[in-house]
Amino acid sequence: MKLLAVDTTEDSCSAALGIDDEMRWRFEIAPRRHSELILPMIDELLNEAGLTVQQLDALAFSRGPGSFTGVRIATGVIQGIALGADLPVAPVSTLAALAQGAWRTRGAMQVLSALDARMGEVYWARCLLQDGRMVVDGPECVSKPETVGSQEKDTWGIGSGWGAYSDELREATGIPAVRVRGEWRIHARDVASLGLAALLAGEAVAAEEALPVYIRNNVAVKSVSS
Repeated sequence: MKLLAVDTTEDSCSAALGIDDEMRWRFEIAPRRHSELILPMIDELLNEAGLTVQQLDALAFSRGPGSFTGVRIATGVIQGIALGADLPVAPVSTLAALAQGAWRTRGAMQVLSALDARMGEVYWARCLLQDGRMVVDGPECVSKPETVGSQEKDTWGIGSGWGAYSDELREATGIPAVRVRGEWRIHARDVASLGLAALLAGEAVAAEEALPVYIRNNVAVKSVSS
């Protein structure tokens, strides 16, 4: 199985290529340089592996919620590749991808993922481990950090929302500071892992159905094929 995944949600930009049990990636903190970096990252990974886009089995991307511009870049890149090579796509929740990174690096089984949504709000969701895959447990929300509900013991707090509103979120959720990682970012290798799981579960979609999720104001964009 050969799967390419990308993330351009926040200030980081990354791409990952999974070939069976092997994973290779590129990752860089590069605010406002996503459009400049993401395609060269993809080209480097494919060249290293001696593959063309047409030899891939599927694609995955972080579909939001998150930065409007960042999510739209990832959507457009993946839609374009998928349309040109006739590949299935696995849209992956940014909040689940954050949680997957916490499972991969810390063995976290319960995560309150939160991204800085600006305007004094956070995008957030509770994520739980199911068969080695982090899944969103309940709705993905946008709200003031102080309105996020209390969480169960052993829950981790992950993402830029915790970096921006640590005090408010810790008071609202009861998650201790030792289980908070506000500096962590979404990584394409975790998008790839969740994308592969979605593909095997029959959850992949056609390019024109690979759409972003913004949550705030129900913003939507058309497929690049429109």
